[in-house]
Amino acid sequence: MIKVGIVGGTGYTGVELLRLLAPRQDVRLEVITSRELQGTPVSDLFPNLRGFVDLPFSSPDTEALFACDVVFYATPHAVAMKTVPALLKRGVRVIDLSADFRLKDRALWEKWYKVTHESPEYLAEAVYGLPEINRAKIAGAQLLAVPGCYPTSIQLGFLPLLEAGMVDTAYLIADAKSGVSGAGRKASVGSLLTEASESLSAYGVSGHRHLPEICQGLDSYAGEQVKLTFIPHLTPMIRGIHSTLYAPLREGKDPAVIQQLFENRYANEPFVDVLPQGQYPATRNVRGANRCQIGVCYLPANNMVVVLSVIDNLVKGASGQAVQNMNIMFGLDEEEGLRNVALLP
Repeated sequence: MIKVGIVGGTGYTGVELLRLLAPRQDVRLEVITSRELQGTPVSDLFPNLRGFVDLPFSSPDTEALFACDVVFYATPHAVAMKTVPALLKRGVRVIDLSADFRLKDRALWEKWYKVTHESPEYLAEAVYGLPEINRAKIAGAQLLAVPGCYPTSIQLGFLPLLEAGMVDTAYLIADAKSGVSGAGRKASVGSLLTEASESLSAYGVSGHRHLPEICQGLDSYAGEQVKLTFIPHLTPMIRGIHSTLYAPLREGKDPAVIQQLFENRYANEPFVDVLPQGQYPATRNVRGANRCQIGVCYLPANNMVVVLSVIDNLVKGASGQAVQNMNIMFGLDEEEGLRNVALLP
């Protein structure tokens, strides 16, 4: 039985963790924290958990966290770095869903997140939790950094091409769209129904803080520094990310060869679904599921590969991937608790 704590259980990633973990027989939820709501039953805030989670919210300072086998941080950025070291020193394994330990370069992290990193000594130790790349390292990790939602979709889409050295890495483009839940569960004018509905808007055009995380991964897969144009957009839907990726080939290829490259790379990956040639994904195909669905198209007129990669930003883009990492860390079946079929319609 794995004893689990969740720090920051009031946001969308927190309740998604609870949705995935509460029904499991091999996991026991020990503590769920919220400084503002301590003492309040979790099911009062999230009625969908009635009958599944009977705990009240606790203070983040509770000693109960030290008795856990693993603690998930579903907190805003720059929170986990303050208290994670104390847990690590007590032998507790930590899975951080924020960006606090994703980047290896402290100066780069501080540049993009605008605060001083309080635990820089752990940046090198943290394992980046993209199972399709780091499965062996994840198994032995004590501190794990769950990839961001955009980085997950984009890296999985570009990965086979970069590993094969088939594309010109100086001209990569990621045109990505996200649902409103990606902004978090907070009061914000831009997330209001009357602001976001029936509208599509770009943001972070001059630079988004997921960019260095994406490039850190792409550089390592390509074995050289890539140049990526990344433009995120807000779409009037609750869940989902759709990334349309453009990569110019170094030389012309048969479309069947490119399709086979993707199928071979992900043949044994339980949570990556490469569609047959000529079929393309939609965010509704993965809603509520821990799955990345990919379609590939070759445009011979300009020797360009177009990859379409979709995920649910709260599942494979956050909490589902965190649970997938937990399964690997504790030697469990990687698919445990994650075999649910996507919601349709």
